[in-house]
Amino acid sequence: MRKSHPVRRAVLAGAATVSGIVLLLSLKPASDPGAASAAGGAAPPVAAQSPQGGRGAGAGTFTGDAVDTQYGPVQVRLTVSGGRITGAEAVRAPEGGRSTQVTADAVPKLNQAAVTAGGADIDAVSGATYTSAGYKQSLQSALDKAGG
Repeated sequence: MRKSHPVRRAVLAGAATVSGIVLLLSLKPASDPGAASAAGGAAPPVAAQSPQGGRGAGAGTFTGDAVDTQYGPVQVRLTVSGGRITGAEAVRAPEGGRSTQVTADAVPKLNQAAVTAGGADIDAVSGATYTSAGYKQSLQSALDKAGG
């Protein structure tokens, strides 16, 4: 068979296409780790159930459900005033070993992001992917309680 045979070229083109698709799919989860695991496709309901959604959301303190992650549970408590998130804190977060250091770095960033965003549409903290995903799920749960 010659080196430029049409079948050989088709096989190489197919292999290159498959390799490119695999590369793209392997990069996708790193940009939004919690989207696929959030219950019920949480992205659209966030805007509808957020305290800023104009539904006459209550004021007070709301604690989200504890979410189990690979490294331990995460639970978020929100303070809502005037229909806006004025405070967010993780009342439970992974601890022990390296998790303590990762949590100490990630939780303040996640708390600030929740207050700044005013909802659960926040970015994950690099190096704390599982904690970030659990935080977002518990945050959404607290928002649901505040809006309901």
